[in-house]
Amino acid sequence: MWETRHGFPRPERLESGHRRYTEADVATIDRVVQHKDAGTRLELAIMRAMADATPAAPSVYAYLRRRHPALGVHRLKKTTLLALSWAIEDEFCSKADRADIYGAFQRERYYEKAEPRWTELARVANSATAFADFPVSDDTTAPVRVALPADAPMRREWAVVCDASDLPVVLTAWELPGQTDVKDRDRLFESIWTVDPAAVRDAARVCSSVAGQPVPASLTSASVSPDPTAVTGLFNRMVSYVDRLS
Repeated sequence: MWETRHGFPRPERLESGHRRYTEADVATIDRVVQHKDAGTRLELAIMRAMADATPAAPSVYAYLRRRHPALGVHRLKKTTLLALSWAIEDEFCSKADRADIYGAFQRERYYEKAEPRWTELARVANSATAFADFPVSDDTTAPVRVALPADAPMRREWAVVCDASDLPVVLTAWELPGQTDVKDRDRLFESIWTVDPAAVRDAARVCSSVAGQPVPASLTSASVSPDPTAVTGLFNRMVSYVDRLS
């Protein structure tokens, strides 16, 4: 009943249709029951329990693939990912919504190219966090900089996560190995993007966990539904930017 009405929990499905739950799933369900027994309505109890849960994998891409297997995966070039990322960032900036935003840049030199854009994003955001191979983390900057260790899965990832009330969106991608001789603009990534609020909030939880930050208040609030007009505006901007860079 919970799975049908609230999309929770999301167990692994065997070919036979049987569900399989992890220990983390069981622990989160226990927290839901505790919140519910304390008088919290079920929908909010689920949101709070999921916000409390620490993602099993410190990787946005891997976590979404595990928790949301129905999301489509596309193999895209770096130029296409740039266009999609700029579209998300510019759409957010034009709306000036007080969202929690996160960006994974792999290398500090890639972040430096995007720094003017992300400085502006941080100005209008509720919070802004950037991940890369920075020498050190720095929570006095805007965006906050989070240094990823050499073995961090997110060092191979591209991500833009925008947890906004009317237009939640996540774009995440994993760089395919064996591309040392490929031109930078032609590097290939396996990519996912969606405006599904549950997936966006899962991505935001991974990011806040990796950053060692408190869980944003938005992740414990009631679930949201994307505004169709806002989604259409984002999609149109994406098409325009991809066409421009193709």
